[in-house]
Amino acid sequence: MYSSVAHLARANPFNAPHLQLVHDGLAGPRSCPAGITAPPRRSRNLAAAAVEEQYSCDYGSGRFFILCGLGGIISCGTTHTALVPLDLVKCRMQVDPQKYKGIFNGFSVTLKEDGFRGLAKGWAPTFIGYSMQGLCKFGFYEVFKVLYSNMLGEENTYLWRTSLYLAASASAEFFADIALAPMEAAKVRIQTQPGYANTLRDVVPKMYKEEGLNAFYKGVAPLWMRQIPYTMMKFACFERTVEALYKFVVPKPRSECTKAEQLVVTFVAGYIAGVFCAIVSHPADSVVSVLNKEKGSTASQVLQRLGFKGVWKGLFARIIMIGTLTALQWFIYDSVKVYFRLPRPPPPEMPESLKKKLGLTQ
Repeated sequence: MYSSVAHLARANPFNAPHLQLVHDGLAGPRSCPAGITAPPRRSRNLAAAAVEEQYSCDYGSGRFFILCGLGGIISCGTTHTALVPLDLVKCRMQVDPQKYKGIFNGFSVTLKEDGFRGLAKGWAPTFIGYSMQGLCKFGFYEVFKVLYSNMLGEENTYLWRTSLYLAASASAEFFADIALAPMEAAKVRIQTQPGYANTLRDVVPKMYKEEGLNAFYKGVAPLWMRQIPYTMMKFACFERTVEALYKFVVPKPRSECTKAEQLVVTFVAGYIAGVFCAIVSHPADSVVSVLNKEKGSTASQVLQRLGFKGVWKGLFARIIMIGTLTALQWFIYDSVKVYFRLPRPPPPEMPESLKKKLGLTQ
C-alpha cells in the first residue's frame, strides 16, 4: 500500500520532463539494473487512437471538434442546471454570511422565505450561460491541444504534456468566460437580490436600463480570475490523474478495459480534479458573487472588503458542488465521445524517436 502511495506522489502532474523520464525508468541506460532489459512499451503519440476501433471521424477533424463542443454543451449545461439549488445557497452565503450561516442553514432560510420554487431561481441563465461556456471550454480545449501539439512536435508534446494541458485549457477558458459572463451576471442578480427580478426576461432589460452593457461584462475579469485557474486545474489534473490511475491502480491496460470500466476511471479522475478546482477558484468566485450583486463596485474594492477570511466563505458547499459537477461533466463528455464513436486517445507514451535518442531501443 505504501509503495503505491509513494508511486502516485512521485507521479504528480507537475513533474519536470527529466524527472518524469527518471520516474518512468526511461532516462537512459542506467534506469534498469545491469543485465535486466526494460519491458517493451507500445508507443502512441497524443493523437493516437485506441485499439483498432472504427471511428466516425478523424482525430482533429472539423467534425471531431464540433461534436466535442456538443459534448461540452450537454455536460456543462445539464450539470450546472441540476445543481442550481446548491449554487444559489452558496452565492447567498458569500453575499450575506450573517443571514446564511452555513449550507444547511442556507437551505432552511431559503425554503422558509421562497419555498421549493425559490431553490430553482436562476435556472434559465444558468442553463444558457454554462451551455455556451461548455461549448467553448471543451471544444476549444481540443482545438488548442491539437494546435499546440503540432507547434511543439511529437517529442516535446510528450515531454511537456502537462504544460500543454495547462496552456490549451487556459486559452479555451479565456473565450468561454466571454460567452458565460452575461448570463452569469443575470443569474447572480436573480439569486442574490430578492425582489429584483425572478426570470431571465425580466432581469436582462432591467440590468441593461440601469447600467448598459457594462452590467453584463463588468464581471468578466473576475470570471477569468476564477475560471482560468479552475479550468487549468480541471484539465491538467484530470489528464494526469487518468494517466496515474491506469498506471498504478487499474489492474489491466486501458486497451483491455471495457467502455464502462473506462468511464468509471473518467468519473473518479474527474472527482479528484474537481476538489482541487474548487479550492483554487473559490476566492475569485466569492468576489464574482458580490460584484454582480452590487452596483458600481470594482473587484479590488470587493476583495478588500471581504478580506482573507471572507473570500473562503462557502468553501465546503463549493467543494461538494464542484467535485460532483466536475466528475459528472467528464463522465458525460466522455460518454458523448463513446456514443458518437469519436477518437479517445489513450494515456500518452514515449515516441519511438525519443527512445532512440535516449538509447532505449535495441
